[in-house]
Amino acid sequence: MGNEITYRHNIMEIQSIEAFMSIKGGFSHSRRDVYFVRAIGVPLHFAEAVREMDQKMGKEMADGHIMYMRVKALPNLAGVQDSSFYASAYDAWRADGTAALRNVTVRGMFGDVFSCAIRQVVEIYAKTKNNISDSIVRNFVSKVMYWFDVQMAGLVAGWNERAVMKVVAENVLKEQEYLFYYFLTLLGCDVLLLEYERDMDAPEMLMTLSRKLVLGSFDTCALPEYVPYVHEENAVESRPVRVVIPERPGRRSVRTAEQKADAGKAVECAKKAAAKANRLVSAPAADVEKGFEELAQLASSIVMISVHDHRGEITSTGSGIMIGRGGYILTNNHVASGGRFYSVSIEDDEETYQTDEVIKYNSALDLAVIRIQRRLDPLPVYRGRKKLARGQKVVAIGSPLGLFNSVSDGIISGFRKIRDVDMIQFTAPISPGSSGGAVLNMQGEVIGISTAGIDNGQNINLAVGYENILMFANGFFS
Repeated sequence: MGNEITYRHNIMEIQSIEAFMSIKGGFSHSRRDVYFVRAIGVPLHFAEAVREMDQKMGKEMADGHIMYMRVKALPNLAGVQDSSFYASAYDAWRADGTAALRNVTVRGMFGDVFSCAIRQVVEIYAKTKNNISDSIVRNFVSKVMYWFDVQMAGLVAGWNERAVMKVVAENVLKEQEYLFYYFLTLLGCDVLLLEYERDMDAPEMLMTLSRKLVLGSFDTCALPEYVPYVHEENAVESRPVRVVIPERPGRRSVRTAEQKADAGKAVECAKKAAAKANRLVSAPAADVEKGFEELAQLASSIVMISVHDHRGEITSTGSGIMIGRGGYILTNNHVASGGRFYSVSIEDDEETYQTDEVIKYNSALDLAVIRIQRRLDPLPVYRGRKKLARGQKVVAIGSPLGLFNSVSDGIISGFRKIRDVDMIQFTAPISPGSSGGAVLNMQGEVIGISTAGIDNGQNINLAVGYENILMFANGFFS
């Protein structure tokens, strides 16, 4: 069935960030008004304006009026597995019009809109290239599907033709990323690009897709980290795992009470997930150090993971960090990969929890999230009050060689980039089995996840830092 919704861009002039926040595109006779704006340069009090935007939009989202997201940067495809998966998703979409992604199932009325949006951006993309091939189109659409799946699942959880969705992105300079954000407008999103360092250098036909708004001169600017608004009432469990867009009810835009309830639940799920995404990063009293005995007590929030093969035999062990009350555990991808299922052991709990749920993974960052059916007590993740420093004391907790929840101490000895991933080098001893365990600062916050040790060196160990943890696991914290 063909798409019955058309999108009309920028029918009103947007002259400020505040105007972008306030405007809500109308919907009439199957036509939706949307906005795609490039805000150029740095105005006075820019950081404060962006922080206020996050707070205002976040509160409206918590109150159920809109969906909102601010994106620092789009992720790269994590590796061969992801490239293959999303290329296959594109092939399946080409075959039957349904894109079964990891976090979003695209079907029904939303499927019609999604398919039409893909076709339109491909048509535009093809006009910017000479002799474009099927493989180039396949690679481009695979990226669009990947970005949509990993970044926007919560945003579109309660999608309908009238939903107000706003996306803000920083310094979008690549044509494919720019077209991805245009693609979002064809799903009904209003998009604001904060081009404060420089503007895109792209063909005129691409530049005319968005409305230019000059705020000031180009400059570098440290915008505040996006911290989703926390609503006081959102203290119950959320499950932001898989989003299924409700089926189209028919040619008329009238949904049954059951379908409305399903959509409402999806909105509430995504709203709570975003509102609580920073619960884990809310720090204890800033810079108040704990003693080693106090830090050792946090081992109750570190788990041991036994990896089973198809015969049920244990092939390896690793560690994991509780990050969400709803059963979400962060570990290394190399711990989770290859397992048929997992057994999770928790300190002071005689029960062993088995699961085969790998909710999310990223092979480049070597991170994964698994889920068990148990209420958890998550650890806070550091939010960067000040930069980490060499010589800073740390504590590592994990299960080296299966020795459950061993605690060791050391210091940060350096900062390394390994295969384009920023790593923390630290001296607290770890061994095989420690992978996936926590590296804590002296306030008891997770600053990294133990990932690797150098066999030929003494206490040369590496951890994926908190910045990548926050980016990867956003939506699971509670």
